[in-house]
Amino acid sequence: MTTFSIRTATATDEGFLVDMLVQAVNWLPERNWSREEILTKPELAHYVAGWMRPGDFGLVAVDPADRPIGAAWCRHLTAADPGYGYVSDDVPELTLGVVDSWRHRGVGRALLRAVLHAARERGLPAVSLSVERANFAAKLYASEGFHTVESFDDADTMVAPLADRSSADADPSVSANP
Repeated sequence: MTTFSIRTATATDEGFLVDMLVQAVNWLPERNWSREEILTKPELAHYVAGWMRPGDFGLVAVDPADRPIGAAWCRHLTAADPGYGYVSDDVPELTLGVVDSWRHRGVGRALLRAVLHAARERGLPAVSLSVERANFAAKLYASEGFHTVESFDDADTMVAPLADRSSADADPSVSANP
């Protein structure tokens, strides 16, 4: 049985969040952008640069030895510096990444549920994201309440409204045994 737990992300997690942004960007095996390449692209770097700013929040999944294995975090981006999944200044964008060896073991879903719960607790109206349509994560997002609000060539902007999901108000487990 595989066990992991989820903890709140802190300012010291910035390096790991960069690692998870690299994982998220390089979801295609043939895409292999380096950490440095991603951090030099302002349209990608703004998801992690200067973590943790006011309003940022996130979670980190850790294995039984307390090694980080995945993360999900939200950041408010603005119309002046929008992200790929930008919908409005009051809706944060979600980024989620899981270490390769922990994918398909429930880590991503547990992180997604927990970060949506954290957003609900903050009274946020919604959470947005951008996902390439061919990415297997698109099905995960749809299954957890995200719907497409805008489509581009190969990607969608998706939003999960939070106010109308009263059934999801229960605190998700911070420990999982998928």
